[in-house]
Amino acid sequence: MAKKKPEEVKKGLDEWMGTFSDMMTLLMCFFVMLFAMSNVDEAKFDEVSQSFQQNFSIFKGGAKAIGDGVLVSNGVSQLNMLDEYINSTGKVADSDTQNTEFKENAQGEMDSKMQELAEELGASKEEIKELQESIQNLENEKLKLSEELAERIEESLAENFLSDQVDVTFDANCVVLTFNGAFLFDSGKADLKTEALPMLNKIGKILSKYADDNIEIEGHTDSVPLNGGRYENNDVLSSYRALAVFDYLKDNASIDPSIMRHSGRGEYEPIADNSTPEGRAKNRRVEIKIYNALSAY
Repeated sequence: MAKKKPEEVKKGLDEWMGTFSDMMTLLMCFFVMLFAMSNVDEAKFDEVSQSFQQNFSIFKGGAKAIGDGVLVSNGVSQLNMLDEYINSTGKVADSDTQNTEFKENAQGEMDSKMQELAEELGASKEEIKELQESIQNLENEKLKLSEELAERIEESLAENFLSDQVDVTFDANCVVLTFNGAFLFDSGKADLKTEALPMLNKIGKILSKYADDNIEIEGHTDSVPLNGGRYENNDVLSSYRALAVFDYLKDNASIDPSIMRHSGRGEYEPIADNSTPEGRAKNRRVEIKIYNALSAY
């Protein structure tokens, strides 16, 4: 009798799976034991729970439902609060519409004001332009008056053979007669030379004929300091020289003294380079300024 062939045992899971399952079961038991041994802080747990509800809920106070935090509770009161919530969202929409209308009205008023301001600004620009043109016309008229006065004075100087002794210049305010200081005064002195008096007599007649407005007499020096003498410095010397010319014209010319003034400018308004003898000679001078009728002097 032949032997019965033993049945083959079907292979199941791999051997390592059994070991892995046992390990996972032990780990689960371990963590359950740790949780059972730990103390849960209920206050902190509630605080964390409320924090999530407040941040992620659309209802008041962080509730999960409209009422007391329960999805269905208090019966009809839940529906009333739901209706109130829906109405409030509608009011927000109405408020947004009103805000939009208000903004549109405000923008319209602002545009209107801006248009008025632009029109006023345009008018102001025209007025400013007209004012600038008026000022320029006035300056041109003043310059024309000075030029005409300078021409008449130059003619009178030529008639009196004084053209070589007096320089004539002008600007929009006045005509300037410049006299060489060396011809009028000795060095470091403020007494008029005798030979200068005839010329000043003729100048006085010319001024009385053409000078209807203010006259200013200015004394000027070079930059060389004074070494001793009667006068303290160039400022004082220039003032006394201007005064000497003023006094002579006041006493010997038919000019109203009230329209004449005198001042000393020292070395502070040079017309030439003080580093050369020629320049210093030009800076030692007396100027008589005859202002025109439109000047602001």
